[in-house]
Amino acid sequence: MQQLQRILRQHEKKILSLENVVGLGLGYKTIRGRTSNKPAIIVLVKEKIPCEKLSKNNIIPKTLGDTPTDVIEVGEIRLLAARVEKARPAKPGMSIGHYKITAGTFGALVEDQKTGKPLILSNNHVLANATDGTDGKSAIGDAVLQPGAYDGGTSSDVIAYLERFVPILKSTGASHCAIANGFEKLINSILKIVKPDYQINFIKRTSSKNMVDAAVASPIKAEYVASEIVGLGEIAGIEEPKIGAAVQKSGRTTGVTTGQIKAINVVIKVILSPKEEAVFYEQILASSMAKPGDSGSIVVNDEMKAIGLLFAGSNQATLINPITNVLKLLQIKL
Repeated sequence: MQQLQRILRQHEKKILSLENVVGLGLGYKTIRGRTSNKPAIIVLVKEKIPCEKLSKNNIIPKTLGDTPTDVIEVGEIRLLAARVEKARPAKPGMSIGHYKITAGTFGALVEDQKTGKPLILSNNHVLANATDGTDGKSAIGDAVLQPGAYDGGTSSDVIAYLERFVPILKSTGASHCAIANGFEKLINSILKIVKPDYQINFIKRTSSKNMVDAAVASPIKAEYVASEIVGLGEIAGIEEPKIGAAVQKSGRTTGVTTGQIKAINVVIKVILSPKEEAVFYEQILASSMAKPGDSGSIVVNDEMKAIGLLFAGSNQATLINPITNVLKLLQIKL
């Protein structure tokens, strides 16, 4: 390889000066689609162009010295923007979040069904602080930061304002009932005398059904956002989930990852906080493909058709809202 290295250095300036060439290196020649064990100088080009369409001075030699060349198409090489940095336009797959939360993922650029207005889609717990609409955790018009606060977002990084959300209805949680809270205080005042190390908390239970964890925010300016998902590309429509199908997502924390749909029509209990739990219905279960901060990612199949909106998971599994429910309940379209 040292001899090849010398040949490479002798010719690199000339080869890099050729139109369409973006780089070169050492490797093995590909013959009929398979990598051989024959050493070669690899020439990297934006695109493979037939020799007859190139000027004589821009044709890549078949050999450099006695070493064969091999041409690989790699496209235009650009710096990969960090997902946790400020970007204008911001793209799906990047950090975003309600000003009170840490950070989640910008899922997709969608449109209001009635007005055609562009909107940022993500989870309720990303854009609206996991509100049920009555708890004061967020309000329509609240600031949404890009990047999210955890990634350094501040009041100077406001990209949008909360437009609307689907409430997350807790199956268990702190009681907001004045009578129950008064009774709780009374019991605890008595308990403090007889058992000072103990305390009673009243937990409210409901039979509420959640279908999605979803919200949208309105960008301050249309040019502040773009629709192309980082690392994946443009969404090409929607599709119903199929058991066993391969899926992928682009998220703030783990970037582009893949998984497989394991079950559909799932009913699942999701822990929202140490004292709060919610039950979600008609969910999609996939293999583990996300970590905290990836919430809000759009999940697509290998044809780039949207399957759902990623919202929860564990080390073993990922939970996804079906995209049809998300679009219907938020009155939006892709």
